[in-house]
Amino acid sequence: MAAGGVSIHGVDIARGIAAEGLFVELCALEPERRVIAAGRLGANGQLDHPSVRGEGIAAGPHEVLFHLGDWLRAAGYSARETAFLDLVPFRFVIGDVAQHYHLPFKFTPWGIQLFRGV
Repeated sequence: MAAGGVSIHGVDIARGIAAEGLFVELCALEPERRVIAAGRLGANGQLDHPSVRGEGIAAGPHEVLFHLGDWLRAAGYSARETAFLDLVPFRFVIGDVAQHYHLPFKFTPWGIQLFRGV
C-alpha cells in the first residue's frame, strides 16, 4: 500500500507571504529518532520532497522542527521581534499511512498556529 505522505506549508501571516527559505526537518521518532526529510520551503511555502508522496513515511510518532528564528532574522524582522520564537517543534502521530497529512504552519514573530489540514 502506498503511503499518503506528509506535506508542510509555511505562511508568515503577519506579512501575508509564503515562508520561502524556512528550513524544516521532518523526523520519525520510533524506533529511534531519524530524519526523513530536511530542506527549505520553496516559493510556494511548501517543502518539495519525496516524503510528500509517502516516501519514508511509516505509522507512529513524528516531529517537524521549524527553524523559525533564523527565518525571521533573514526576513528582516527586528531584534525585538526575533527574540521570542526560535526552533519550533511540532509532534504528531501518523495512524494511517494511506492518508495524507498536510501540516499548514501559520506564524507571526509572536505566535504560531499549526494543525492537520486537508
